[in-house]
Amino acid sequence: MSAEFTGERVIPGLVDVDLWNEHFSRYTFAARLARRKRVLDVGCGAGYGTNELALTAREATGVDVSADAIAYAREHYVRDNLRYEPGSATELPFPDASFDLVVAFEVIEHLEEWSKLLTEARRVLAPGGQLVVSTPNKLYYAESREQSGPNPFHTHEFEIEEFRAALAEVFPHVSMFLENHAESIVFQPESGASGAEVRLEGRTGVAAESHFFLAVCANEIQTGAPAYLYVPSSANVLRERERHIQRLAAELVTKDEWLKKEQSAHQALLQVHDQTVGELKASNTWAQTTNESLQASQQRVAELQDEVKKEQAAAAEVVAAYEAELKRLEAEKAQAIAWAESKDQEWSAAVESAHAELQRCLEKLHESEALVEERTIWAQGLDCEIAALREQIAAVGASKWIRLGRRLGVGPTV
Repeated sequence: MSAEFTGERVIPGLVDVDLWNEHFSRYTFAARLARRKRVLDVGCGAGYGTNELALTAREATGVDVSADAIAYAREHYVRDNLRYEPGSATELPFPDASFDLVVAFEVIEHLEEWSKLLTEARRVLAPGGQLVVSTPNKLYYAESREQSGPNPFHTHEFEIEEFRAALAEVFPHVSMFLENHAESIVFQPESGASGAEVRLEGRTGVAAESHFFLAVCANEIQTGAPAYLYVPSSANVLRERERHIQRLAAELVTKDEWLKKEQSAHQALLQVHDQTVGELKASNTWAQTTNESLQASQQRVAELQDEVKKEQAAAAEVVAAYEAELKRLEAEKAQAIAWAESKDQEWSAAVESAHAELQRCLEKLHESEALVEERTIWAQGLDCEIAALREQIAAVGASKWIRLGRRLGVGPTV
């Protein structure tokens, strides 16, 4: 697993040598106090420091709130006496009196509730245990970051007296150290040295000018506070400076070329600026004319608003008259509806009466039709009888005996 360098967490191989040395040297300082002890590294990050402590400690534990950092540390540093656990610096996931040494390097300034780091460290320390804690000097840090601005990862930075007082509230015994990059002259055997003698000029450091503060805190009296000198493998400062100057010179040439391009771009921008200024003046003139037109329009709008108010008042009167007329018409409508309903009732009664009369008429009609039919049948019977009689009469009249009797003046008269 790879880890991303964000500018704050130190990742081996991804940071500047000086930055690496100032962080790693703190762990070599603490390693002298870690011999055969149970050690906790709070805010262990990538785990390289916990691994360094494990070289002399009985067991070393790294804890960090970042799951990615813990995963990176577990992958890159493996020892029998070394482990990494996720957890918060203000709520350490360990029982009381679990460790003999607790280290917290460049952690406290990142915490909103930074005092909880100190009380938690005291809780997990066994009797006779020590806390080694470091933080950047607020005064030096503000001066060194004047151009780039405050560190966005820091929530609270300390001056020396505030840091000392905060530690003393939790631990009765505090030994303060000042950490700085110091130039030194090293005499080193070509074949390798088995030991080292150090001569440290000057008895005390200047706290206000120091880069970092480091404190060793304990609940019991501590004896001795020797100076500690860490000489990294790349300690030929003059050669490093010469190489650094060469890199700066190359960067200066690049920057000069960049500056020429920027100057050309600046001239173009100036031309654009002049053109823009001319356009802006024309726009201002147009804006002034537009503003005058706008003021006239606003005045006309005010007049129209007055007219609208008057029209609204007149319209309100008309509406009131319409509403009164509407109420009157509604009253008349209600009366008409009531009259219509009464008439409807009367008409319904009349219709029922007429319907009954119609039924009686229909019955009479049916009776008349039956009578007519009967009389028609009777008349048809009479017609048949008359026709028969006529036929008989005709037959009688045609009889020769009847005619003979007529001539003789005898026989019936037909």
